[in-house]
Amino acid sequence: MTGALRGVRVIDLTQALAGPFCTSVLADHGADVVKVEAPRGDFMRNNGPFADDDEQRPYGGTFASANRNKRSVVLDLKKPEARDVLLRLVDTADVLVENFSAGVMQRLGLDYETLSARNPRLVYTSIRGFGDEVGGRSPYRDWPAFDIVAQAMGGLMSITGPDADTPVRVGSGLGDTVPGLFAALGTLAALREAERTGKGQYVDVAMVDSVLAVSEVVVNNYATTKTVSKPIGNQLAGFAPFDTVRAKDGQVTLGAPHRPQWTKLCTIMGRPELIDDPRFDTDHNRWVHRDEVYEILNAWTEQHTVAELMELLGGQVPLAPIFDAEDIFEDPHFAARDMLPEVEHPGTGRRTAVVGIPAKLSATPGAVSRRAPLLGEHTEEVLREAGLDSAAIDSLCAVGATVREEKNA
Repeated sequence: MTGALRGVRVIDLTQALAGPFCTSVLADHGADVVKVEAPRGDFMRNNGPFADDDEQRPYGGTFASANRNKRSVVLDLKKPEARDVLLRLVDTADVLVENFSAGVMQRLGLDYETLSARNPRLVYTSIRGFGDEVGGRSPYRDWPAFDIVAQAMGGLMSITGPDADTPVRVGSGLGDTVPGLFAALGTLAALREAERTGKGQYVDVAMVDSVLAVSEVVVNNYATTKTVSKPIGNQLAGFAPFDTVRAKDGQVTLGAPHRPQWTKLCTIMGRPELIDDPRFDTDHNRWVHRDEVYEILNAWTEQHTVAELMELLGGQVPLAPIFDAEDIFEDPHFAARDMLPEVEHPGTGRRTAVVGIPAKLSATPGAVSRRAPLLGEHTEEVLREAGLDSAAIDSLCAVGATVREEKNA
């Protein structure tokens, strides 16, 4: 592996999306991520989407994207023999990431106190719905959570939707991926401290906390004015114009809430008199009179196609078409930025796209260089690196503590 994190060893005990997303960020930048799975595998392997000709279905599209650049080892941690192997892996690791329910790692004898006693430099990161005791014991600590739970209790759904009576979950899994990003950030911060002091620490991430942290409108408005924010569609409170507007053949998003942008927009529309109109001459006044702003703006935009609006306003006023997947795959921006790299898919034998790496490092760029692993694909490789010989691995297989390769490979 290449990248800024080459030489960093991560033991990945996560499944679903939040944890694997965190460790995929680390893997993309060169960390050696060893994904430890139970014999049944990460349950996300069984979730689609699947290609029509993928008969074996070793994993679906979500697993493929969130687990690229990793190696897979099978260990049944309920068996003492497998636990002993994991402890050997931890001895040489820099990071361990897990997203089990609260208390599971303690019952397995793999809690932070146990592992840090063996490896004081270890950074131990957990992601749970409501966090662990390290960051403050939540009354919901033992509650299970999914993305929709985090979006609901983290406040995001309360400000998302067409109106106050229709709260809506954001279409992607932000209740998982945002906690994954915060976990990756916290892990890197703790790694930096471990480099300075030789001491690791516990990084405690709650999915609900993470969603709240990016739902800034919820906190800022209430803390300042005691106003409870509600969904207002695609608008942003205090800013106008800032919304979708109609075209002849669809819609575009447009934002010109500040005077320089508003001035340029009015000039392009051929309506310079609106610049100093008392209803619209300040940012605040445009928000107060936003219904009139949008009436005027839509009357102009709906005379033009999306393509014409892009030609008239593109590069002048913040504006964008609303891309779907087909548009994204065809647009030159994403190709130029390498945001749709392709990796082999073992179920089809073809190369298929996954989401690329947003953070572009000039000297040590990350890379998507390895497909997601088959279940147990690297068991023997990793265990030999840990010092186990063939006889020891055979013994582990005999007691069901591990398997050497994916059963459908």
